[in-house]
Amino acid sequence: MYQLNDLLHLMARLRDPQLGCPWDLQQNYASIVPHTLEEAYEVADAIESGDFDHLPGELGDLLFQVVYYSQLAREEGRFEFATVVDAITRKLIRRHPHVFPDGDLYGSPELPRLDEAAIKQRWEEIKAEERAEKAAAPEQLSLLDDVPSALPALSRAAKLQKRAAQVGFDWPEALPVVDKVREELGEVLEAMSENDPQAIAEELGDLLFVVVNLARHLKVDPENALRAANGKFERRFRFIEQALREAGRPIENCDLEELDALWGEAKKAERSPSCA
Repeated sequence: MYQLNDLLHLMARLRDPQLGCPWDLQQNYASIVPHTLEEAYEVADAIESGDFDHLPGELGDLLFQVVYYSQLAREEGRFEFATVVDAITRKLIRRHPHVFPDGDLYGSPELPRLDEAAIKQRWEEIKAEERAEKAAAPEQLSLLDDVPSALPALSRAAKLQKRAAQVGFDWPEALPVVDKVREELGEVLEAMSENDPQAIAEELGDLLFVVVNLARHLKVDPENALRAANGKFERRFRFIEQALREAGRPIENCDLEELDALWGEAKKAERSPSCA
């Protein structure tokens, strides 16, 4: 079987100025980013659908993205793939002092197991120390530093809220967040009554943000929850299409009442044990 060094060699060949691939030679960091995001989502899709036969291929596609960036960096004299491996290994050793107390990757000290809360607290402390080390101006250091702006909006909202919660800027429980959801919904309705598109967009953003907060309090990942809802909608809508196809009726000729009735049938079919 091919090994990691073979993949690194392949990447170098693809970028060879004389004999490489014309498409690969045209790429740069920015042009590869959309492919990286796409490959990450394809990994998530394979896991979500339980398609473990194809998961190795999807993981390989994602790994190739890291190899690609590393090759670009090597050509510019910035760093190499080995630097990436070294950096993540050192970071994980540093962030797991309960496993590597002396910083020795291959050591096997016998330590009492820490509880999950203590491990999580220490993890956050170490991350805070790392942010402080990165800060160009320590006096301007923010808890919100290093929350990537390119994250999907739902995931980034949850991370921003989680960071703020570390210093107590948070509701103590979920029920007050429900009240806030109602309040934000009321503000959306008010903006709608005034027919103000800009205000409607702003208030909808506030409503989405507080719904993410509710999800966080309920220990639900909002991105995963919405992905699941998307999948559910897709399944049920395909059910409607198939039912109409079998009846010989174009979906465009159906009114909302008929489509809603079929939606109800789709829900019943999903709940039926025979369809499990």
